[in-house]
Amino acid sequence: LKRSGKSCRMRWVNYLRPDLKKGHITTEEARLIIALHGQWGN
Repeated sequence: LKRSGKSCRMRWVNYLRPDLKKGHITTEEARLIIALHGQWGN
């Protein structure tokens, strides 16, 4: 199969991970991201 990056992402989001949260992140999620970035980096 030849899939583009976009088609792989669409398959992941729509079929393999339908419970994936869509929309804005919460303040708590933003804090967690910042804390983990400080700990682990990019």
